Parts: sequence; C-alpha cells; structure tokens
Amino acid sequence: MSSGNPKRTVLAGFAEVAKAFAHGCRLEILEQLAQGERGVEALAERVGLSVANASQHLRLMRAAGLLTSRRDGKSILYGLSDPAVLDAFAAIRKVAERNSSQVRDVVANYFQARDSLDAVSRGELSRRLKDDLVTVLDVRPPDEYGAGHLPKAVNIPLRELERRLREIPKEREIVAYCRGPYCVLAFEAVALLRHRGFRVRRLEDGFPEWKAAGLPIEANRAV
Repeated sequence: MSSGNPKRTVLAGFAEVAKAFAHGCRLEILEQLAQGERGVEALAERVGLSVANASQHLRLMRAAGLLTSRRDGKSILYGLSDPAVLDAFAAIRKVAERNSSQVRDVVANYFQARDSLDAVSRGELSRRLKDDLVTVLDVRPPDEYGAGHLPKAVNIPLRELERRLREIPKEREIVAYCRGPYCVLAFEAVALLRHRGFRVRRLEDGFPEWKAAGLPIEANRAV
C-alpha cells in the first residue's frame, strides 16, 4: 500500500479487515472461537466444511488479524485475537437487523415464530442467579460446555433434551442459552420446553457475550 496518503492507507487496512468478515462460514467460525480455542478439524466438523476449506478461511482471518494461533502438541489451536472482534461481529449483526429485509424476514419467520417473548438480559439473569430463582440450561454440545459455561448451568444438549426432560425442574423458571443471539439451539429448546409445559425464557445472547461482559463463568476442562 502506498504511504503517500496516510488516510487512504489506514482506510485500505480497515477494508482488508472488513473483507475477512465477509463470508457466512467465517462468521460461524468466529462464533465457535468466541467460546474458546479450537483446532481446524473440530471447526471443520462443527461448521460443516472440509478441513482444507476451513483451513483456508482460518488463514485468511489470521492474516487479517482476527485470529491468533498456537501449537499444542501436533495440533494448531485458533482463537480470537481480541475481544473487539466479537464487538465488530455484533455491530455487523445490528446493522443487518435494522437494514436488511432478508435478515428481518428470517428473524420473523423462524426465530420469532419459536420465541416471540422478550429474552432475559444478562443483568437480569445475573441477579436471578444470585437469588437462586432460575435454573440455567446450556443446550450446547458437551465439549463447548466443558470449555466454559454460565455458573450452575445444567448441560443438556438439544439433541438429548426430549428424553431428559425429567432432569429439568418443572416448578422453576428455566433460562436457556447457547452460542449467541441467533443460535438455533436455544430457540428450538425454548419451543420444545414450552410445548411440554415448562416456564422457559431465552438469554438475550449467549455464552461468548456473557464471558466478554466480564460476568462469572465456570469450566470443567480444557478443549
């Protein structure tokens, strides 16, 4: 890049970073990495990509400064380079929610159809946890729960929820969460539990945002 015009040089740098966000699969990878470090094979499986394709996306995002990587034995683990990456992701989401008819249509026809009630804010859930007024339900896969979860959260992955309903106290309010504000796992869990007669609401976003806000978390093991 030319150094003749400092402003244009900086803006070109901004554009390179912005381009690294410009793919749906990359945003899904960032959602995964917001929960903790992952290797390429695990990311490829979770996002539904080939290892080669996932590696290409990871290299591009790392080159743009969105990711860091480190060697762990024979594996390379990737993680977010900075909490600001998650902030940028959230900003993209807000712009799309306000201005994209495609996004608004999907939100109305899929997400709001499954949960039209107001979600529980992080602040409200934090207070209710301290007063032991709710049961928190983490519907992510066990490896994601093990890497980090909300305090006292019960882990029942969505695919197991139907057959494990007896483990959930019906006399208490349930707050379900997963990976973020549009993670389908929590929406599907809320719809299923309400159909079964539970008092259940959804956390306004997910574990990454809770962690980024500096709220308490627990972990069972490293990924």
